[in-house]
Amino acid sequence: MTVDPTSNAFDIEIDVLVVGAGGCGLVAAIAAEAGGASVAVVEKLTRLAGNTLLSSGSIPGAGTRLQAEAGVEDGPERFVADLLAVSGPHEAEHLTRRLAATSAELVEWLIDEAHVTLTLVGTYRHVGHSVTRLHAPPSRRGADLVADLEREASARGIPVALGQPATSLILRGGRVVGVVTRDAEGRESRIGAGAVILASNGFGGAPDLVAAHCPEARGTTYAGAPGSTGEALAWGLELGAATGNLGAYQGHAGLARRSGALVTWTVIERGGIIVDRNGRRIGDETLGYSAFAGVEAAADAPLYMIYDARIEADVASGQPEFAEIAEMGDAAAGADAADLADAIGVHADALGATLADAANAAAGGEDAFGRTAWGFGPLGAPLRATEITPGLFHTQGGLMIDDDARVLRPDGSAIAGLFAGGGAAAGISGRAGGRGYVSGNGLLSALGLGYIAGRAAARDTAAKRAAE
Repeated sequence: MTVDPTSNAFDIEIDVLVVGAGGCGLVAAIAAEAGGASVAVVEKLTRLAGNTLLSSGSIPGAGTRLQAEAGVEDGPERFVADLLAVSGPHEAEHLTRRLAATSAELVEWLIDEAHVTLTLVGTYRHVGHSVTRLHAPPSRRGADLVADLEREASARGIPVALGQPATSLILRGGRVVGVVTRDAEGRESRIGAGAVILASNGFGGAPDLVAAHCPEARGTTYAGAPGSTGEALAWGLELGAATGNLGAYQGHAGLARRSGALVTWTVIERGGIIVDRNGRRIGDETLGYSAFAGVEAAADAPLYMIYDARIEADVASGQPEFAEIAEMGDAAAGADAADLADAIGVHADALGATLADAANAAAGGEDAFGRTAWGFGPLGAPLRATEITPGLFHTQGGLMIDDDARVLRPDGSAIAGLFAGGGAAAGISGRAGGRGYVSGNGLLSALGLGYIAGRAAARDTAAKRAAE
């Protein structure tokens, strides 16, 4: 809810207050501080646990110096074309263009100014990207990206108050001027701010909001951050904010059923396939991990990702978290198709025929589902299988914002003092469903809009001080 203060008194006053300490919030805080603003961050959870932390840390950048050093020719125009080819028309295409244009600057700023360790992912390119443009920590762990951002925020003296949820926005004369927070003992604090940045993620962890806005994902296992419960959306709507692309979300078709671990889609890109309880494939797996989650939701469970020992070793060498799949008991093994079928409980003849058909397609034959990319080629013995289920990772719609991340009303006017980024803002993954998501869209929106919002908020507060 929002409150209209009866008193002008604040317990603390700063230039920029960031609500949410995930990747978006930490980047916003660092960018605002670098712009000369006094900054603080409040986080409702008692630890850092946003969706950036759960990700592979892969940030798309088009035209970076890392790409140039690797001989990759890329630029914003090509990136926009790739994004729109997957998302189709949607309600925030201005953000597609803005984020693509800022992406290289963002990646290089993260490396040079925020001291985040990033490398170009040159061994593969995910579905939707026409060139290699993902930049990630060497470990391919979002936790390492967040750790670098947390370290930088600390080095800059930015306070991050954990376990201090914002409960309402403070409105004065039509302008957002701060927030009310509450600590674990129930004590309230009123924090005054020249600008408030909502970086509190989306609403994937709120089943009622998912059912209302993303009915296709209703009942799907939620695999995202626990704090994504839609407060930013509610606050914005109460202030009369416009919204965009509320029906869009990022699904993940590789959620390991036994452990809940995310099985990297690189397994599929290397040549893996997915079969249902009957041992039959259910579609073209190279649609991508988000789009294919919808295919899985309509299939006969249980579902299995099938790959071989060669793929297992290759992926584990580059992505340590995948190496833990076997250790957690998520990888069944079989010397051949019949042996694997027995291990996972599907019909041996059916699985054998499926693998033979896939091998023929991977060797250049025609695939019944139209798949043309087969990575390493036909699967070989010994084989592996991981039982999977589709999951909802995070929502991709939210408050409508302008090119500087200011929250907008339906008439296009800005709500003074209020910014939004990441899952709190309208995303760039299409109007509805999971098919419009391109790998990296989540972090592009989180870190990119955090960077844009932090810089704009610092400029706005400096101008406001100068005018007073």
